[in-house]
Amino acid sequence: MVAITDKEFKQLTEYIKVNYGIHLKEEKLMLLTGRLQKVLQQEGFNNFTDYYHHILNDQTGQAVVTLVDKITTNHTFFMREADHFYFFRDRVLPFLANTVQDKDLRIWCAASSTGEEPYTLAMVIDEFFGKDKVFWDTKLLATDISSQVLDIAKKGIYSNEKIAPLPKHWKTNYFKKHDNENSVLIDKIRNEVIYRKFNLMDTTLPFKKKFYTIFCRNVMIYFDYKTKIELVNRLYHHMEYGGYLFIGHSESLTKEFTKFKYIMPAIYRKE
Repeated sequence: MVAITDKEFKQLTEYIKVNYGIHLKEEKLMLLTGRLQKVLQQEGFNNFTDYYHHILNDQTGQAVVTLVDKITTNHTFFMREADHFYFFRDRVLPFLANTVQDKDLRIWCAASSTGEEPYTLAMVIDEFFGKDKVFWDTKLLATDISSQVLDIAKKGIYSNEKIAPLPKHWKTNYFKKHDNENSVLIDKIRNEVIYRKFNLMDTTLPFKKKFYTIFCRNVMIYFDYKTKIELVNRLYHHMEYGGYLFIGHSESLTKEFTKFKYIMPAIYRKE
């Protein structure tokens, strides 16, 4: 196993924090080195200094892609924090249905991981609008910094165990058998989600229109205070008035640094 020095750990974690907002404290040293061992072996590096310089000098960008895929935690599942989806169905969608004049819902899943969150929202939307859905632009934007998880999400293939928490009629109406152990989303739902690679640390968000709903859940727990403030302010700026922000239940926003109004745990609104 290739050991990492304090200097190397500081160099690597500072690079990760500056470029991706992820704050890895000293207690994450073993986690970081463990996740990168195979990369160093495959690339033939005997120390983390050479690996660090490889990341800085790699013109292809593949070294950074690999690093991001290794350090990010993509733990998610269908109906995670289910009360959010019920609130979205019972409060947000009726509000949007009655107020959005151009019939463009403009919903963004800012850390989509392997797709369970945006696909759940797509199924909620499909069921809510029913036959009237044809009159609306219901496509969702789903972004993540990891190319690996985006590739998984685009396929829309999930184990039968993973889709078990979903309502029975959803599993019947929105999935078809892929093989004995997996199911695949039907095109009607899979095509509702537009996947893009995006780094939340980018100071300029490349979106022409503002959003009515942003899901940015279980991301800011990895950010330090300053990074969190800056991100929330950008999200606020890119949201329409009356729009909703959903964050993770282990996260919170304080009045001292955000204009978002608290609605209920992990749900905020721009008013």
